[in-house]
Amino acid sequence: QVQLQESGPGLVNPSQTLSVTCTVSGGSIATGHAYWNWIRQPPGKGLEWIGYIYSTGMTDYAPSLKGRTSISRDTSKNQFTLQLISVTPEDTATYYCAVDAEGGSRSNFGSWGQGTQVIVSS
Repeated sequence: QVQLQESGPGLVNPSQTLSVTCTVSGGSIATGHAYWNWIRQPPGKGLEWIGYIYSTGMTDYAPSLKGRTSISRDTSKNQFTLQLISVTPEDTATYYCAVDAEGGSRSNFGSWGQGTQVIVSS
């Protein structure tokens, strides 16, 4: 059974870099055909897909965030990490990691982490 757990800073200053890590257990992020995703939900708003890293290491990002977003991984720790640079208060959200094993639709997620809240504020 795949389990995902996010860890993040809680609070980030504007213009700084947000970094959130997802630790995966019960399955390897580097094998198979799974897409390992980041999704966020600002307060009072809907879910927004951020990007993914595929089992091969290939990445894809939402167009609105592509210039500020990077997803990387540490296969030895079975972790993948979201970095979002130059953050503003509009980046305040609960950040989730989730896995899609059915084709990379950016919307078909079988397992989710519990989410971690990140507030961008000075």
